[in-house]
Formats: sequence, C-alpha cells, structure tokens
Amino acid sequence: MYIPQAQLDNLTKLISPGKVVVIYGARRTGKTTLLNQYLKGVTEPFLLVSGEDITVQRYLASQSVEQLKAFLGRNRLLVVDEAQRVTNIGLNLKLIVDHIEGVRVIATGSSSFDLARNVGEPLTGRKFTLHLYPLSQLEIGKTENRPQTDANLESRLVYGSYPEVVLAEDNSRREQYLKEIIASYLYKDILELDGVRQSAKIGRLLQLVAFQIGREVSFNELASHLGMSKNTVERYLDLLEKAFVLKRLYGYSRNLRKEITKNSRYYFLDTGIRNAIINNFNPIDLRDDVGILWENYLTIERFKKQEYLGITANNYFWRTYTRQEVDLVEERGGLLHGYEIKWGKGRKKPPPEWSAAYTNATWQQINRENYLEFIT
Repeated sequence: MYIPQAQLDNLTKLISPGKVVVIYGARRTGKTTLLNQYLKGVTEPFLLVSGEDITVQRYLASQSVEQLKAFLGRNRLLVVDEAQRVTNIGLNLKLIVDHIEGVRVIATGSSSFDLARNVGEPLTGRKFTLHLYPLSQLEIGKTENRPQTDANLESRLVYGSYPEVVLAEDNSRREQYLKEIIASYLYKDILELDGVRQSAKIGRLLQLVAFQIGREVSFNELASHLGMSKNTVERYLDLLEKAFVLKRLYGYSRNLRKEITKNSRYYFLDTGIRNAIINNFNPIDLRDDVGILWENYLTIERFKKQEYLGITANNYFWRTYTRQEVDLVEERGGLLHGYEIKWGKGRKKPPPEWSAAYTNATWQQINRENYLEFIT
C-alpha cells in the first residue's frame, strides 16, 4: 500500500532545467519510494543511480565534464540516491547543470551533514532543498477517516510513523522493526559522521535526552553524567540533529530579564525511535510519560506541516524564571503565535507574563479535541 507523500507535489513543482533538487531524510523514511513515484510519471529518458555504487562514484566524482557527459548520455534527468557517498558530489553536479543544457537533477541523502557540506557552496543558486520526515498525519489522513485516526493515535505515540511501522500488521512487528532501525542504521550512520567513535556514549546521550523532552537541556549537566566535555556534548547533539534523530528548539526572547533563552529543548523526529532507545513500548494507560510523548508528537507533526505546506516560520519555546511557559512559539508573518500542548485540559488563558509582554501575540491550547487542525 502506498500512502501519498506530500513532498511528491513539491518535488514536481520544483524540478526544472539547470537546477538540483536535494532531498534530505533519515534512512527508511521513504526517499526511494518518493523517487520511484515521481519517475512513474516521467516520459523522457532518465538515469537513476545509487551513490553507494563504486562505478557511479568513479564517474560522479571525476570532475571531468567529458566523463560526466558520457555518463549521462542522452538522459536529461539524473537521479542520484544516497548522493553523500560520492566525493565532491556538489562540484560535479554543478559541472553537470552548468555544462549540459537542459539537464535536471535530483539528489537524495540520509546524512544532511555530509551532503550539505558537499553541495552547499558549489550549488549556491542552483538548488532547492526538501526535507523528508517519517510519515505525517497530513499524509496518513488521506487513507483513513477520523474514527480510524483516533483509534490509531496511541500507536502513533508509542511506535511513531515510519512507513513500515504504519503499515505493519501488529505491534510486535513494529517493535521489532524499530529495534532493527536503531541497530542497523541509526548508530551506524551517526558513527560515520565527522569521526564519531563513542557509540556507547552516543546511546547514553540519547537516553538522557529522551527523558528530558519538553525541558531545557543543560550541556554541562549532560557532560557531567557522561564524563565528556561540554563542547563534545554540544557537538554530538548537533550531529544527532544533522542525522535526523533530534530537532532542537531555542528559547524565544525580546531581551526581557525574566525570560530564559540560554538552554535549548530537544525533540525526537519520531516517537517510536525515542521509545525504542529507552526500550519502552508500554501502552499509553501504563505510562507516566504520555504528556511528553504528546508534546513531542505534536511539535514534530507541526514542523512536518510547515515543511510540506510551505509555511515559513521560526520556531521557539518560551519560559520565564517564574515558570510561566509556552510550549511552542511560531514567529510568522510578523506576528507571534503561542501554543500550549496538553494531553488533558489545562488552563483556558495564556500565561499572564506572555500576554503582558506580547500584547499582539495569539495563544491557543492544543489538546485531543482540536489537534488535527493544528497538524493537518
């Protein structure tokens, strides 16, 4: 069963002669599926290759216009999967779009660190970027009705939204699959990033962060727990974000003394991965962390909605030293929009200090009654 991917429409709109569309996303989130769906509608000759192929690597790393022309042949659409495996891929793609008339290129990568470093400067002004997440409710909702969505909500919180997890027939399959992703892909990809060699401490770092969702993370505190330097902890968290495991949220402030902006909050891009890391797949009614799972789920689903629908926003959290807070703050269209995320029903009014400091800002509580509008 194919669940229609929102980025398919965006890819179709962006691809054009002389341009490279770069698609970032973790392994197993559906990048190859997205490519195959797009190519089904292509009538002209195209070349689909993998950057993991040694022969492909040799040609696409040649920095020779003649070799690149020979490799592409009569095709005017080049698709490179796992492009980060090719040395100097950005420079070579620049040579292709600059010297072969009418060519269009799609490049995908499971590591934004390696691929972004290689395509960033060479392809300035020549590329568009798309991010692919595990399936969003925006996409899944096209295949189910509201009662089915409500019935599947617990599964989304516990097992996440990787395509194979969503399509799995039972929870034991979902649990097995998530553990396999961590063992076979997640740690392997992280350890390939920028010379990281401490797999045990990476795993422990992720466990510590998993228990601090919705709270500010102290680099000094994490460093103390792990026996590492503060700078190393910060670097590892940065790499985990670039490897599509975590998402960092900064504090918002207009320099009011009572506001906290020093630390950041981190969310997992998939709740299933988070639960697999702490080895907890208990049902919702047996958990004491449902509130933070709900906050993680809705925050990331909101980011997916922004990405897929082209909503331009800066995202933050807001908190004061007097413990007044807003879980998610969106700065868009010159206005501030605050959201408080609650599994149950909380207060009906915004924090007094928020209203006093930002008189033109909006505020809304997001709960199980209105969450679908928020994320779809």
